[in-house]
Amino acid sequence: MLKDERQAFIIKQINIHNKVLSSDLALQLNVSEDTIRRDLNEMAEEGKVLKVYGGAISKSFHYPFRQEGVYSRDAKKEIARKALKLIQNGMVILTGGGTTMIELARMVPSDLRCTLFTVSPLLALELIESSNIDVHLIGGQLSKNSQISTGSQVINQLSDIKADLCFMGTNGLSIEDGISDSDWEVVQIKKAMIKSAQKTVLVSIAEKIDSAHKMKVCNLNEINYLITDLDPNDNLLVNYAKVVTVL
Repeated sequence: MLKDERQAFIIKQINIHNKVLSSDLALQLNVSEDTIRRDLNEMAEEGKVLKVYGGAISKSFHYPFRQEGVYSRDAKKEIARKALKLIQNGMVILTGGGTTMIELARMVPSDLRCTLFTVSPLLALELIESSNIDVHLIGGQLSKNSQISTGSQVINQLSDIKADLCFMGTNGLSIEDGISDSDWEVVQIKKAMIKSAQKTVLVSIAEKIDSAHKMKVCNLNEINYLITDLDPNDNLLVNYAKVVTVL
């Protein structure tokens, strides 16, 4: 594979999953980790990605308020429209972070009254001017990669919450491996979020379907709803619909 082809593949994986590990890319592309590191260094110097320890993250994920750079923004807006239909007045909502969650926050109608807890400072800032929504930011150590609060302090706070709905993104989603991620601290926060909610809503662009990462969050049957940008009757979702309600 030529360098340009290799780097195009890397960019696509970063855009889809927000973060990639050099070790995973080396296996996928059948090249050395040194080759991947050189690619990532070059791409970072060109401003295409943000280099982090062990890999890289997408610029659109790291700077979500720059709307022109958000990957698959139309798909994420479609997911947000579907997700919004599940929220009712008076609910207690718990959310993770990510660009899809920010699209959801931007669509919240002004007359919606609810209480929202979030581990995402960016999401809290997006909603702070919504006069009818009580916004509570769950604080802890801020992850530079995922941009959410992590650590035992966050898990302890989450244990005191009983949310009606939890909205959560994912990096990996498959029938066999369930919900997965590449960041151990994020995995622990997502596990705690699921325990803190009566029902959990997983939001994911279709490109993440049938992908898996090394660290498991939960089995698919522990999720109540799966929302993608696809029609619920799409062939890609047939097997998922046997396990979870697909919207």
